Formats: sequence, C-alpha cells, structure tokens
Amino acid sequence: MQARRTVSTIEPGGSVHAAIQPLEKPIAAERQAARRHYGVHPYFTRRPFNVVRRYILQYSKEGDRVLDPFGGSGVTAIEAFLENRIGIQNDINPLANFIARGIVGLAEGTIEEYRDSLGALRNQCREKLNDIQRMDDTALATVRRILLLPPNVRLPSNADVERYHDLFSTRQLVSLAVLRQAVDNLPTGPSKQAMLIAWSATLTKLNKTFLSAEGRSESRGGSSIFSIYRYKIARRPIELPPWETFEERAKNVIAAKLEIDKTIEIKKRTEGWRGVFEEHAEDIAELKDRFRGQIDYIFTDPPYGGHISYLDLSTLWNVWLNQNPTKKAREMELIVGGELKHSEGRYIERLSDSIRDCVTMLKQGRWMSVVFQHWKVAYFDAILTSASHCGAELRAAISQVGDPIWSMHKKKRNESVLAGELILTFYKTGEPCRVHRNGDFDVSQSIGEILASNRTHIFGESLFNRVVLEAWNKSAIGALDISKTDFIEIVKKHGWHYDEKNHYWVRDTKSQQSLFN
Repeated sequence: MQARRTVSTIEPGGSVHAAIQPLEKPIAAERQAARRHYGVHPYFTRRPFNVVRRYILQYSKEGDRVLDPFGGSGVTAIEAFLENRIGIQNDINPLANFIARGIVGLAEGTIEEYRDSLGALRNQCREKLNDIQRMDDTALATVRRILLLPPNVRLPSNADVERYHDLFSTRQLVSLAVLRQAVDNLPTGPSKQAMLIAWSATLTKLNKTFLSAEGRSESRGGSSIFSIYRYKIARRPIELPPWETFEERAKNVIAAKLEIDKTIEIKKRTEGWRGVFEEHAEDIAELKDRFRGQIDYIFTDPPYGGHISYLDLSTLWNVWLNQNPTKKAREMELIVGGELKHSEGRYIERLSDSIRDCVTMLKQGRWMSVVFQHWKVAYFDAILTSASHCGAELRAAISQVGDPIWSMHKKKRNESVLAGELILTFYKTGEPCRVHRNGDFDVSQSIGEILASNRTHIFGESLFNRVVLEAWNKSAIGALDISKTDFIEIVKKHGWHYDEKNHYWVRDTKSQQSLFN
C-alpha cells in the first residue's frame, strides 16, 4: 500500500473522460471469484467485484481519484487501489472501514509472516480451546471471571435478547476471549492485523444467532443478522468448534493475501504499481467540503431505506473491536427506522442531498455511477432529480439481475422481491437542468408495450426499472405512484405469469393476450 500520490495525466477540461462511451449492457457477476472479498469477512451488502472493477476501468484512468462515499466493505476503493487508482473509502460504520482497511492491509508483509502468526496462534490456542470444549459450567464460570470481556452493552430493541453477552453461550464467550487475547499478544505488524480480521470474522459463527444451513454441514450457514436483519437467537443454537472455525477464517485471509500479492506483482511486471488507498469516516455532507471538485469517478451504493440498520446490526463486531460509532454517526445514518426511528421523509431528503454532494465532489466532465433498487419510485425521483438539478446528466441505466445471490433473495418472496440492482450512470456537464413534472403517463400501457417487445420472458426488476426510466423521460415520474401489488397485477393482466423456478415473468401460452400484441 503506497503512501505517495500519483498524478493524473488527463488533459485540461476533461476531454479524455468526455470521450468515454457509457456501458450499455449488464455484466455477468462473478461474486465469489475474488478471495479478497468473499471469505475474508462478511458484510451486509457487497457488490460483485468484477462489475465494480469494470465500471472503474471504463470511467476512470490510472492515477484518478475514485470515491465511494458509502463504502461499505470497500469493494470500490479496493478495486480502484488494485487498478492503480487512488481508491477512497468512506463510511460512518467503523466495521465497514475495519474490513476495507484490513483487506488492503493484506498487501503488506510476507506470506511467511502470516503463516508464522497462524502457527503461533495454533500452538498457543488449539489445545486450550479444546480443553474449554470439555469444561463443565462451573469450570467455565471460573475461567470467565479472569478473562477480559467486552462491555455488556444494551442491544437494539428488536433483538431477541437484551444484552451483548447474551448473544453468546459461556463457552463461546470464553473461547473468543482466549483467542482475542492471543491475537493481541502477537508482534505488531501486518500479520497481526490479518489475524485480527480473521478473529472478527469468527465472531459471525461463534454466537447464538448463527443458523446452520439445512441439509449441509453444521458450519455451513450464517447469522440471522444477515438474513432477517436483526439479532434473532436460533431455536437450537449450534456451538461450532472454536479453533477449527477460526483457522478456516485465517486460511481464507491468507488465500486473499496470496491473491492480492499476485495481482500487485503482475502490475509491477507490466505497467507498474501505483495504487493508493485512503480511508475516511465522515458524513457525506462533511466529505463534500473535503473533496469539492477533486474526484474523478464515483461508484456508490447508497443505503436503500429500510430493513438494514447498519450501525445497529454491526454492534456484534464493533463492541468487541472497541470501535463503537458516535452518537452523531447514528443521527446521520442514511436509513429508515433503526433505534432512532428515522423517518422516510428524512431519508428521501438526505438521499437527495447526498446525490447533490456527490456531484459537488466530482470534477467537471467526470462520471458517477449510483447503484440502487427499490419499489418506492420516490427514491428514484430523489436521485434523478437531484442529479439533474446539480448538472449531472443521466447517460446510462443498466439492470443487473440473475446472479446467484440475486436468485437466493428471490427465493425468499418471489415476484414481490426486487433483488437486482439498477446502475445509473451520470456525466457531470455542470449545467443544471430543470425537471418538468407535467407529463402524462399510463402505467399499464407502458408495461404492456415493454412486455410486447419481449418474446418469451423478462425479469421483474428490468421491467420495473424500464417503467421508472420511461416515466422520468416523459417528465412524469412524480405521477408514477404504483405499489408492488399493483405492478404484479398489471403484469398478470397483460397475459404473463411468474416462473418461480427461474425467477422471471413468462408470457402465457393459452390465456389472455396483451392489449399491445
């Protein structure tokens, strides 16, 4: 990870960037092809690395500043860093920055140092943890009293238990404390930080919210934090073996280091290695003042409103890592709901302000891609209107659907779920455009015409996105007030049915035909 900055060779006025042709087709996702993003540490949302990287390569040049103001686990900044850009990570969630920093940090140190650190932990902890597995309750209580444990803070009100320690069995709590103490005692350096991120990832499985996947080995599964987005205690909690669980995570981290080392070595042997990584933890309104007119490309995935209260759900990790978010961060979180009961009106206003701030940070003649998906048209309206008012022109809109993670979400509630994502790409002209709202729009007619142009099948996400964009282009997005139930019924009335196996809509072969056939 280089500390020095590189200088962009872009011509004055942004002419090289202005000549860029927008991406116009979806990119097949390769979600689990990169060990650096899959296997090191879980997070709530994570864009496919190859899609993000393709956008970075398309819309920026080497040495450019590439920013994600809602950085999450750092996919944008990490991929920019590995592609000889200045990758700028920003998130108000300490866990997000911990993960991003930890992955980039794998570029430091030698693989031998990492293996030696894992070996030292094995020698110090494996037998001790096996002994803990055999202890009775009295012995466990005795060991627990002498260990350094995290604060027993109050959990969010929708959690199944009241306090932090209640998320763990005594055996899990003791095992994690023993492991953490051993990691803390390692010599300071990159390999120690690597073992810390492996330990943090182990927290995900060594707690009572872990749900084992049906029909698979006990260790294959995940926490309810990532599936139903709250602290739900398993009906029959599973206690996985602590050392084996940690060692698996540590080996994943080492595999990610090997991958990153190889990527950087290839760069060194070809065009040279000049990647830079920056980390910030600011609200976007403050970030705007830091980077006003300095950013070459933004690829971001702002929170989609409700369901995921990132700061509340990150308590599992942030408490034990001693990095709890500030009160100000909680107040500024861009969500609907959460412990602070943020309103939807506030969310829409802040979403609009965030898009404005993004455009403010962009240089003239540069590009910005915003990933979004939601049933509420008002959210799209906030993004599109704010960008237009600030002088950012929509140049491309691509629906990304059909990858394995998308299919997993679709299985939960089928046609009522919008599991894909729409990538909206804007070009900063610097010329504000007034948004007109007096257009007429017939939702059923629009849906019918789109369906008529598809011979066999269409993904619901693609259909919905096309309707939203058509309403926007006709200056009628404000008139597009449709619920997901109404949307589904209109599609059915046009002679289509939902294929639950393939997760898309299919034209009926015998029943009524569309009005526009």
